[in-house]
Amino acid sequence: MLENPETRQQLIDELRSASTATEAVEGSTAEDSLVAQIAEATQDFAQQLTSQVVFAAEAASGLKTVDWQALAPLALELVFVILAAFVSFFLLRKLAIPAFNFADNRATQAPGAAKLLSRLLFVFFAFVIDILIIGLAWIIGYSIALFVVGEMSEMKTTQSLFLNAFLVIELFKAIVRLFFSSRYENLRLVPMCGETAAYWNTWLARVSSFIGYGMLFVVPMISLHLAPALGHFISLLIMVIAFIYAFTIIMQNKKRVAVNIGKQAEENDFAFTSVLLNMLSRSWHLLAITYFAALVLVTAIRPEDALPVMLQASLQTLVAIVAGLLISAFLSQLISRQLKVSDDLKLRFPALEGRLNEFIPTTLKVIRLFIILVVFAFVLDAWSLFNFSEWVTSDTGTQLLGKVLSVGIILLIAKLLWIAFASWVEHQINPATGRGAASARQQTLLKLLSNAVMITLIVFTVMITLAEIGLNIGPLIAGAGVVGLAIGFGAQTLVKDVITGIFLQLENAINAGDVVTADGITGTAENLTIRSLGLRDRFGTYHLIPFSSITSVSNYMRGYGYHVGDYGVAYREDTDEVIVHLRAAFDELMSDPDQRDNIMDDIEVQGVVELADNSVNIRIRIKTLPGSQWSVGRAYNRLVKRHLDAAGIEIPFPHTTIYFGQNKDGSAPPAPLNLVSTPASRQAELGLSKQPDASRSNANTGSDFDEA
Repeated sequence: MLENPETRQQLIDELRSASTATEAVEGSTAEDSLVAQIAEATQDFAQQLTSQVVFAAEAASGLKTVDWQALAPLALELVFVILAAFVSFFLLRKLAIPAFNFADNRATQAPGAAKLLSRLLFVFFAFVIDILIIGLAWIIGYSIALFVVGEMSEMKTTQSLFLNAFLVIELFKAIVRLFFSSRYENLRLVPMCGETAAYWNTWLARVSSFIGYGMLFVVPMISLHLAPALGHFISLLIMVIAFIYAFTIIMQNKKRVAVNIGKQAEENDFAFTSVLLNMLSRSWHLLAITYFAALVLVTAIRPEDALPVMLQASLQTLVAIVAGLLISAFLSQLISRQLKVSDDLKLRFPALEGRLNEFIPTTLKVIRLFIILVVFAFVLDAWSLFNFSEWVTSDTGTQLLGKVLSVGIILLIAKLLWIAFASWVEHQINPATGRGAASARQQTLLKLLSNAVMITLIVFTVMITLAEIGLNIGPLIAGAGVVGLAIGFGAQTLVKDVITGIFLQLENAINAGDVVTADGITGTAENLTIRSLGLRDRFGTYHLIPFSSITSVSNYMRGYGYHVGDYGVAYREDTDEVIVHLRAAFDELMSDPDQRDNIMDDIEVQGVVELADNSVNIRIRIKTLPGSQWSVGRAYNRLVKRHLDAAGIEIPFPHTTIYFGQNKDGSAPPAPLNLVSTPASRQAELGLSKQPDASRSNANTGSDFDEA
């Protein structure tokens, strides 16, 4: 076919048409199908991995031509630089032990709320010392490479590669020591025991040294002096070995780390943080394994810049988490504190401290939630899953952040206004302000005003917040007006309740704590709203009475009260003498200090008010403080009984008169009485004497007498 020009051209045309169709199908499906994209990525990964292995094998076959003798002096000079850097680093660490001990001892000596700030300050102080030690060791190694080893003022590339790797890796290990300081407990940011901290510090130091020196020093050396393809293969091999080692360690500590994170979640008082920690306790091993797997994947796909990309992402993630943890810990310290106000403010505003301690922790929790979200965004940005900086500068991000800030300011102002108003109301009714205790009417009106202001603040805050978010509240307001009108027509009783309640409050008819009679029920007014009255009667029953059902109100707590007593004596008694004893009882009542303060005036004797069937009634009246008339009356009644009994004055009780009828001639008919014999024992018990049988009939009455 190829030799024949016609068939050759036909084959070329068929191949071109087939290629065009294949490209069209791939272009239409690959972008839309996630499975196709994954398959394509897997294919690229496999091809690159195979290419690296093939190229590495080809490069390894050419190692025989390398001049190893020429590399020996370079290796010897490099060994001197390595020894100078590490020896100087360890010597400087030894010399800095007193400084670390000083920071460890002073980290927790600050009292109270300054304890956390002091600890963070000394942790930062120790971290700076650690960085200075690393910098000095790097400078010493650099000086050795420039002025001692090799030619004057010239540094070999291999020495520069090692020193750069030393600086980067030791700085990373210094950051690790911030969290897992094994020797200095107070300089450790992560709460754990020294043994656990030493374990994780050692493991992370090994992994970071293996990956760092391998990728930043060994791989560039091999690529420079041997073959780039071999260097790419060695980098992949390093990452695979690191992944296997990390996977083994992670699975060995899976349960123990999950338990420790779960304990931290239980001790945390912030719900959102507790949820995140619980999620982390169940999935931390998956995140760690995914991280090391990503190292292997990026190394295989992008061998040229794999480590810089992963290092930048890791450092940005670490910095974001550290900053978030420090700020969150500081806010947690502030939240755990109880805000104290001065004694003068506490005297004038007793509830102000409680309101502030309720408001400030809530605000700090919201700020901490915002910080967590920002840290999460930075972490996603570090791994190129979300471009945070671009989103912030975009119109969408700017508008969203502006709206969130505006809503936060609105809510903050509304809360502060409510705290200020509630404190003002408290100041008005507080007797310690110098104005004296507020009257019951003032307390009731201020309570109703507080409810009205709270409802108004809530409505306006919701409306302004919705408008700030971007919702059109015009239809909402119109709809609320229509609904309100419909409710007004359909709930006339409710409107009547509200209007009647407003006028009752304006006319000072009822205040909280008053004893009133309303709708036929007498009790103490416990609760007053704009619509109803809550009464507690003397049996403890609570009655809720709508204002629309109240036609009249009897208030026993206005100005003063009276105890009005009608005392009946027998007809044979001298009423003037009785009045003398009533006054004597009042004099004794006035000698009681518990009752004397409740009586406002002398006793008022109004005289004989009724000649009843069985008694002569004499009325007195005692003027008392409002609400004291009942207790004064009970005490006075007790004394009246004692005085009349001592004087022998009869207080009559009900008598019954039996009338048997009368004949026309004026004689009385015989009473139908029967005499029943009683045993001697019963007669002796009753004090009766045994009568002969002949005495059982009465000739005068013609009836029997029942001795029993």
